[in-house]
Amino acid sequence: MDLWVKALHVISVISWMAALLYLPRLFVYHCDADVGSVQSETFKTMESRLLKGIGTPAMIATWIFGIWIAVLYDTWAEVWFLIKFALVIAMTVMHFVYAKHARLFAQDNNQKPARYFRIINEVPAVFMIIIVIMVIVKPF
Repeated sequence: MDLWVKALHVISVISWMAALLYLPRLFVYHCDADVGSVQSETFKTMESRLLKGIGTPAMIATWIFGIWIAVLYDTWAEVWFLIKFALVIAMTVMHFVYAKHARLFAQDNNQKPARYFRIINEVPAVFMIIIVIMVIVKPF
């Protein structure tokens, strides 16, 4: 049973990361689209579907299966796990920041330049690298 939980956790994480890495990329391109244009409306649809259809469900599943694994293996007091847990919380915050930006784009009210989205696009990737090191190498 625990291998199934691990597999579902990894599948959820991969799906969530795909959304977190692709959504700000869409925002970069959306910045160049004229408000009200067909292109802008297409980006709105893509952003909404990615967030609601993949990103948010995958985030919820990641949390459910991750907590399940932590309970199964009683990892709560291990330093590597605490670092990972803090970064997952930070990644969840990024998810909600992206959701806020998607809402602003949907309302034609984005105030951020494409450069901002290029920069914040890297944040989840850095978190992911550190999380993988914590889980696989367990340096602490």
